[in-house]
Amino acid sequence: MITNSYTIFLMKFLKLNLVFFIISTALLFTSCESNEEFNDESIEFTPLFINSEIETETNYYDNQGPHEHNFSGKRTSGFTEGYESVTKFTYSTTNVDLSSSGIWRFGDAKIGQNSRDRKFGRKSARIRRGGYIVMNFNMDNGAKTIRIRHAKYGRDDNSSWRLVASYDDGASWSFVGATINTTSTTLNTVSFEVNETRSVRYGVSKISGGSNRINIDNFEIVTDPTDGDGGDGGGNGDGDGGGDNGGNGRNSNLTFGNPSNADTSPNNYFLMRPEYTLSYNSSKGTPNWVSWHLNRAWTGNEGRCNCFMQDTSLPDSFFSPTENDYRRSGFQRGHICPSADRDATPQENANTYFMTNMAPQARGNNLGPWADFERYLRSLTRRGNEVHIIAGIAGTGGVGTRGYRETISNGNINVPDSFWKVALVLPNGSDDISRVTTSTRVIAVNMPNDQGISNDWRDFITTVDDIERLTNHDFFENVPNAIEAVIESRRDN
Repeated sequence: MITNSYTIFLMKFLKLNLVFFIISTALLFTSCESNEEFNDESIEFTPLFINSEIETETNYYDNQGPHEHNFSGKRTSGFTEGYESVTKFTYSTTNVDLSSSGIWRFGDAKIGQNSRDRKFGRKSARIRRGGYIVMNFNMDNGAKTIRIRHAKYGRDDNSSWRLVASYDDGASWSFVGATINTTSTTLNTVSFEVNETRSVRYGVSKISGGSNRINIDNFEIVTDPTDGDGGDGGGNGDGDGGGDNGGNGRNSNLTFGNPSNADTSPNNYFLMRPEYTLSYNSSKGTPNWVSWHLNRAWTGNEGRCNCFMQDTSLPDSFFSPTENDYRRSGFQRGHICPSADRDATPQENANTYFMTNMAPQARGNNLGPWADFERYLRSLTRRGNEVHIIAGIAGTGGVGTRGYRETISNGNINVPDSFWKVALVLPNGSDDISRVTTSTRVIAVNMPNDQGISNDWRDFITTVDDIERLTNHDFFENVPNAIEAVIESRRDN
């Protein structure tokens, strides 16, 4: 009896200790999640050796969108690093292999992916104390422009940082350009005109020390005048194919801002590809808007792939439409960013066929004034222009070949009332934001999603202000307010 009582006591004691261990472990991991500095305080930190300072022109842009490119080389051609490809949970000093660019050195820095990290996509770099993130590879032919997005982490106070460069394979570093003060919780863009011809590597060094942290995202390197913000104009071309683009390269697909401040929320989900950027609405099964840059560099002679694909990049909890969701609906799978605007290569054309770039579109709209306006904008690029385009849908209820519908796919996909588009037209050139004036041409249209409407896109001209009121989006927010007010209120003639 005593033995049995002792056994029962021992079992209860061990059970209580096991429960205590489980609770303690859970609390420990909860603590780690809520305070990501846990167990990082004693991590060894290897500082950068800074030996000089280099002056260069520095420009600032509020809430500028990410800069996407589709470069194949990473040593002589530019790239945009978004820190999405790997994870790094601690602030330890180590090398990190990032597939979008190459190997980077992180010191007192990690890759953040929680709700307090300011980011485009799922991740961004986070730097604390006097930490840094620097390239561990060289740009062999130098660089023209560096663009970096930055913001305060969580509720942290302001911080300061510098762009750094190394010309001796990372043995020593130099400060480049002005000190940057990070004072906003919104990711803003700073641009450094480095115009460097030597072999060089770059990075970010936090100089303010202390416990305040900063997020860095979309670290972009432009290597020559035909990358990034284009070249120096000229050329007019008159064919439909690729070839010379008038000295103008591929720009960011979101140069003038994020119209809805899209982020990671299900109904305003930020999604970017090299060909376009969009805000996806999971409850409607369509994009809210799609933004892209158009010039001769984006177009070629590739045919339509007609390869409609489900977008598996969406979170698993989102509704992700398939081609079958449109069958026998009376509506076409209407491209927002057109196939013909991205036909320089087979892959670029195929990427316009993700279903996140589609909305139910009446045949009379899709093959009528919508296609007519697409052709017109492409014709502008053959006359020496580049066009920044944002397009999307509004409202509920359209008339297809099978009559009026408000939804398709058993209610999963909203049928829009109208399709709208705004287009800002500039002569081929560089530094597009600074070239916008009150005389810059902006075209806005809003077309009913119905059968039997006019085929002439000019019958649906409106103003940007009207579309902003319709959608609650804010277009061209990076343009100075006085200029923005004029171009958005003017109806194109």
